Amino acid sequence: MSNHKKTLFDKVWDAHVVETVPDGPQIIYIDKHLIHEVTSPQAFVELESRNLEIFRPKQIVATADHNVPTLNQELPIRDELSRNQVEQLTLNCDKNNIELYGLGHQYQGIVHIIAPELGVTQPGMSIVCGDSHTSTHGAFGSIAFGIGTSQVAQVFASQCLLLNKPKSMRITVNGKLNQNVQPKDVILYIISKVGTDGGTGFFCEYAGSVFEEMSMEGRMTVCNMSIEMGARGGMIAPDETTFDYVKGRTFAPKGEEWEEKVAYWKTLPTDEGAEFDEEFSFNSEDIFPMVTYGTNPGMGISVAQNIPFPQNDSEEKALKYMGLKGGQALSDIKVNYVFIGSCTNARIEDFRSAADYIKGKTKSDHVTALIVPGSQQVAKQIYEEGLDEIFNEAGFQIRQPGCSACLAMNDDKIPEGEYCVSTSNRNFEGRQGQGARTILASPLTAAKVAVEGRIPMYENLN
Repeated sequence: MSNHKKTLFDKVWDAHVVETVPDGPQIIYIDKHLIHEVTSPQAFVELESRNLEIFRPKQIVATADHNVPTLNQELPIRDELSRNQVEQLTLNCDKNNIELYGLGHQYQGIVHIIAPELGVTQPGMSIVCGDSHTSTHGAFGSIAFGIGTSQVAQVFASQCLLLNKPKSMRITVNGKLNQNVQPKDVILYIISKVGTDGGTGFFCEYAGSVFEEMSMEGRMTVCNMSIEMGARGGMIAPDETTFDYVKGRTFAPKGEEWEEKVAYWKTLPTDEGAEFDEEFSFNSEDIFPMVTYGTNPGMGISVAQNIPFPQNDSEEKALKYMGLKGGQALSDIKVNYVFIGSCTNARIEDFRSAADYIKGKTKSDHVTALIVPGSQQVAKQIYEEGLDEIFNEAGFQIRQPGCSACLAMNDDKIPEGEYCVSTSNRNFEGRQGQGARTILASPLTAAKVAVEGRIPMYENLN
């Protein structure tokens, strides 16, 4: 009778099915539509060209994040393309009655950081955004995924999407994490084992004691990078940690509605005995602080290892781009740039862990180290908690909120040929600037690199 047992994914998906096409896709209702300045303009144009109105503007949350400068945000944006995109978003939101948290607004920030911290993201929801890292919101037990521009227009017009139901996967990690292993290390380890296409066609649920004991911020980091193993999205079952995080936030349910919501959210976790299309399981003892050495997030190793010898042409090409050789020690790599930020790791917990380590130390003279909060609210916390003093004394630069050096769409680019140890999510060729070489790491590892000026040997990480 196992066919009556449902996974978390099944429960949330099935609750949003409006209509099923016989032997075909399903029409899925979308609870929240997040938009930013990069992927929305063409969708607004498409709607106008068809004489259609935005169906439910109240279910849209808009912010400016990708193109925004992280210095002097009160001044006009210098780059013309960026300025036009941000201005166009403002015009489109005004015209269509959409709430916009633009530059200067107290809630402005990276779209995947502001929605959770404002209580917009809640368990059991369906959430979309024209951005691949929408999977972040799955940390709350919601179905959240990135969509293309034509789908953005579809949601604008109907608040629905026509989709084929993905398959289900579960990744279980049990045990106690080793010292200095952060959620970012856990997901980099998983991707190094499953591969960058291991999750293709699947929605992935993360289960086991490691995720149950993780903070909400850590869970968001894990779900954020589900897309990097090819998955449509990642989810973690809502529990007391989830409810405690959501409760009392600006747009969270209140009073009686809160009690009703929590009662429903408690029914969402996967039924005992439910079946998944694919299962993986890992031991936490095998996970150490991780870094990437190639040009995709699957090329990851622990800091205790040397760079692997290439096994094929694409690995050889990746090492050539990175200026590295098989067998080389990671501590050989002189790093001149460190970036702590992005929708993966720009929450207050990330900056606290970096500041804890940095306190009383100074960054290496040759390192440019950027601290870029994910939102105005996180920036406020950095100053209220005195973390700014720790960063400033250590020679780090604190910037204003935005996607920053995660991707080369704004002023914060990494120069050609330079290594940047980054807490972001992608290390593709040119991701942080033409010819830039990205090494992905956790906030703690990145902080250590900034102080040492190179990737520290494992014994120096403890």
